[in-house]
Amino acid sequence: MSALQLSKARPYAFKFEPERTALLIIDMQRDFIEPNGFGAIQCGNDEIFREVRKIVPKSMQVLSAARELGLHVLHTREGHLPDLSDLPPSKRLRQVSAPSGHHTVAIGDQGPMGRLLTQGEYGHDFIDEMKPFPGEVVIDKPGKGSFWNTTLHRELLARGITHLLIAGVTTECCVNATFREASDRGFECCLMTDCTSGFELNFVSKTIEMLCSYDGLFGYVSDSAELLSMTPAMLQSPLATPPVFQGDLSMSVLQAQYRTRQTSPSEVVKHVISQVEEYQSQDPAVWVTLRSPDDLLQAAEALEKQYEGRLLPPLYGLPFAVKDNIDVAGMPTTAACEAYAYTSKQSARVVDAMLNAGAILIGKTNLDQLATGLSGCRSPFGYPRSVYDKERISGGSSSGSAVAVGAKLVSFALGTDTAGSGRVPAALNGVTGFKPTKGTLSAQGLVPACKTLDTITVLAPTVDEARTVWLVANEGPDMSDPCAKTQQSLPLWHVDFRGPKVGGFVFGVPPESALEVCTPLFRQQFADAMVKMERAGGTKTVVDWAPFSGGNALLYDGALLNERIACLGADFLANDATFQPPIRELFRSAMARDVKPWDVFKDQHLQAQYTREAAILFQRIDVLLVPTVPCHPTVAEMEADQLGLNAKLGEFTHFANVLDLCGLALNASFYEEGGKRLPFGVTIVGASGTDGKVFDIAREFERA
Repeated sequence: MSALQLSKARPYAFKFEPERTALLIIDMQRDFIEPNGFGAIQCGNDEIFREVRKIVPKSMQVLSAARELGLHVLHTREGHLPDLSDLPPSKRLRQVSAPSGHHTVAIGDQGPMGRLLTQGEYGHDFIDEMKPFPGEVVIDKPGKGSFWNTTLHRELLARGITHLLIAGVTTECCVNATFREASDRGFECCLMTDCTSGFELNFVSKTIEMLCSYDGLFGYVSDSAELLSMTPAMLQSPLATPPVFQGDLSMSVLQAQYRTRQTSPSEVVKHVISQVEEYQSQDPAVWVTLRSPDDLLQAAEALEKQYEGRLLPPLYGLPFAVKDNIDVAGMPTTAACEAYAYTSKQSARVVDAMLNAGAILIGKTNLDQLATGLSGCRSPFGYPRSVYDKERISGGSSSGSAVAVGAKLVSFALGTDTAGSGRVPAALNGVTGFKPTKGTLSAQGLVPACKTLDTITVLAPTVDEARTVWLVANEGPDMSDPCAKTQQSLPLWHVDFRGPKVGGFVFGVPPESALEVCTPLFRQQFADAMVKMERAGGTKTVVDWAPFSGGNALLYDGALLNERIACLGADFLANDATFQPPIRELFRSAMARDVKPWDVFKDQHLQAQYTREAAILFQRIDVLLVPTVPCHPTVAEMEADQLGLNAKLGEFTHFANVLDLCGLALNASFYEEGGKRLPFGVTIVGASGTDGKVFDIAREFERA
């Protein structure tokens, strides 16, 4: 959608793109809106307090309009933990201590709607008219502003949001504090003046004037009339979708058809069952375990019944697959190694997130044995082939997941990535593979390859679809996961309100010497990709490759390889009669090494050095652009040189987790070779915690 504009905003027109804009609704809670709550006590004047309630009808209209326009919607809710451990004494005591004040009860004290401003109490929750829809973000904040000790900034960055329309209460306090800090953080803000109010009307009007003063020093203000006038035009041009389900499993089409009841999960599941069965005749190695048709239809019907007449969650009715080294309750987890197999009683936390968001699990997919390899040719269950050429490898280790997405058997899939296992098969099957910053998705329920380096990944047809799944999966740090990163350990950055394409960004590329590993055809494809990145708004710079080549060498040539032995167990690996030949050879070689204890520390020190050097480099560039793989081998070529060619495939992927980086692999172009049309992929690599920035730039690249 093109940019929209509130032409009557002050001090001048407020322009915004819906996909980069959020409606941020501040504290529309019973404690602030309804009588007998903290707000009524704060106000101290029943007549003025009743005026606050009058913004609700208009706020409801704006909320509805934002949803129709495709804006993001976020809600904040002020309140404290039941033990008040996040409540500073100054906030609790200052007002009740005023000698001539009217405050006789404090936060946490009992009120008619429960303890005042306390999480879990009736008064703490949103008023019924402003309840969040499934998938809309709720920020529980302990302060007046919405950024202190919350994930708000990170939630906005994750979604690529640069512009905020702000509504809610109270204008002079929480709204003002949030608006001012958002402005400092680089967001363009516009206060909806008829959707905000406070407990001192003179303060309300002065706050509004102040926020648009000095030619926009802080931002903009506008009433809602123009915004509301935009929605009829939107409703006259709805998303074009087929009148009935025609086999398109893309998220936008399915979600639109589900909303308008043009199809149902049952119809979609019947189609998927048919497609999977047909594809099995072409490539029987994609799946390890499939749910039965009866089981799938029962799951679809149960989902329909659960949400009949209700709002639909963000992944409602979307079929998905799970790599078979990730646990699903009641299903075997084999890791493509029958000697390792077990049946899990509990699903991985990320799988539960998908199911809770309405997705339908189709089955578990094949992989390189023990998630060790990048070829897709190391499984006792057969070798999945590239969807573009049955003579060529699919890539691994998330081979089955990538093929299931590339062959349009599912809407998305979960994989894993330690050394490139999510990115390589994405490139060789023409799909998007996102490897988030390690430690940001829970690893609970994931068979470990290298605990300090593993991460669950998302495979989807497009950048936006991968982002949608990632946002559902990214529930915040799992404190039961010892490798989880806290929100405070992840970086934040100022937002460029113009967006990557208009504002510009700097992307690094490898030197020519590093690209020599690529075939001539792939070098030409990468040259074209760099031009495309420049068209998307980027400025190219060649980077020092030393930290990346150093990180690559550490993964398999150094002592860090011993972490795989520690995770899987030396006794288990010694009993390797049923292992695939290259897996057996790899682990026998690793266990035969004469590694001294001090070698481990030496390599850890090198890892820290290279990680710091890379982090410093990313202070000068926004992202790094690399070919995902240097070539696309045939199965015959891979079988002739399993270890050497596998290592070559990881030339531009091995370093990412070693150096604590995130990366998104996506299709850049197609080329002809051997009479086949094949995909060429690039990876956009970002610094630790800059996943949202990577998505923003990848979206511009995809559109370019």
